[in-house]
Amino acid sequence: MSKPTDSKRRWSDLSPAQQGAVIAVGALQFGLQAFALRDLKRRPARQVRGPKPAWAAASFINFLGPLAYLRWGRR
Repeated sequence: MSKPTDSKRRWSDLSPAQQGAVIAVGALQFGLQAFALRDLKRRPARQVRGPKPAWAAASFINFLGPLAYLRWGRR
């Protein structure tokens, strides 16, 4: 029997351009989430559509959560 090949890609398998793209997308995601959480913390509850804890939890959903809060969560 032959061993199954490990099909998972490792960081070292990526080209420098791909590594840079992963870092850039990760930084963008982190920045969006940080901005959304900071805005949510500073904004009065009456200026937020829905419960603030729910929006805080939603901000942990990659890209979709912070963008949804910034688009629909603020009054």
